[in-house]
Amino acid sequence: MAEPSTIARPYAEAVFKLADAQGKLADWSMALANLSAVAADRRVRSAIGDPNLSDARAAGLVISILAGKLSGDAENFVRVLAENSRLDVLSEIRTQFDALKNEREGVVEANVYTAFEMDPAQLADLVARLEKKTGRKVRARVSVDQSLIGGVKIVIGDKVIDGSARGQLGALENALKA
Repeated sequence: MAEPSTIARPYAEAVFKLADAQGKLADWSMALANLSAVAADRRVRSAIGDPNLSDARAAGLVISILAGKLSGDAENFVRVLAENSRLDVLSEIRTQFDALKNEREGVVEANVYTAFEMDPAQLADLVARLEKKTGRKVRARVSVDQSLIGGVKIVIGDKVIDGSARGQLGALENALKA
């Protein structure tokens, strides 16, 4: 069986091309976020996974939950996904769409893990430094992880910048073992 990312890719690319051509990247991003949240609900997953539920009814269920929040194109997209039994990959479609959108807009996502809460000035300074380093606009998501002891750990794509006390202690331990 194919990986969800492989299945989702053509749908994400098609929606991205449509949204980009219409100048509605933000609208589609919001629609996909809503669709992904609905599809992730345990009860909805159970319903759309029921082999006795027709494609049209599965699509109708998802569309009815988001009544008034979807454009005609978004509703048609849901119908296409249902016809191809792909409603279960909506979350991955959203992830890939957002990656394409961020690439187009020159934005990079940064996951910032910190031992303590950061005040807005500290976060703004960190984001400014990351933007200078990457040459792109940085959208930071901050999480508190007390196991870091102190400092921050930043993950941007496949790059990790570990300035945490825990990371430095680990590096020191490895250096002493060598």
